[in-house]
Amino acid sequence: MITLEKVFSLRVLLHLLAIGPVLWLSYQMWLWLSGAPHVLTANPIEYITDFTGRGTVRMLLITLCVTPLAKLGKWRILKYRRLLGLYAFLYGMLHFLNYMVLDYFFDWELIIEDVLERKAITFGMIAFACLIPLAATSFKFMMKKMGKNWQKLHRLIYIITILAVTHNYMMVKADVLVPTIHAMILAILLSYRVYVNWLKYKTSNKKRVA
Repeated sequence: MITLEKVFSLRVLLHLLAIGPVLWLSYQMWLWLSGAPHVLTANPIEYITDFTGRGTVRMLLITLCVTPLAKLGKWRILKYRRLLGLYAFLYGMLHFLNYMVLDYFFDWELIIEDVLERKAITFGMIAFACLIPLAATSFKFMMKKMGKNWQKLHRLIYIITILAVTHNYMMVKADVLVPTIHAMILAILLSYRVYVNWLKYKTSNKKRVA
């Protein structure tokens, strides 16, 4: 039996695991800006970009894992799906701000040119733009206000994750092992979703025939 204490502890644990990497990165950035030794390599901006980009993809994949785990393992964890989705948005926003501020320092002409000419950047921008309405509606009062439309809107997370994984893969210049693993995990999650929908369709057809 899941007690209130266990639920609270799990929620706190999820917060710590999700925000921990951000706090660590913030500390390393502070060391870098202070001129102290850090682990951000010789190219800190590139390191921060890669770090926040991978974080976004992983949080999206973890969010998509919640429903299969809840159904297959019969775990009562669906209530944490929105929380994880908001952390995916946090990582995505940090990734976006790093691109806008540290990479291009709000040089809009270069940014627009980059977005239009590089497909990888285009995919990434579309993914982040689609994340914004999901984050803005990830609260209980919005769920009640939108009704069934809320669930329809939040199905965008599948398209967002596909775009994010594609963006991540295309941005890697050499070792594609990690992006490939991300793509494989996404393929498994999407296959599971297709299989579940196929079973529902098959069951509904049997009922109609009967």
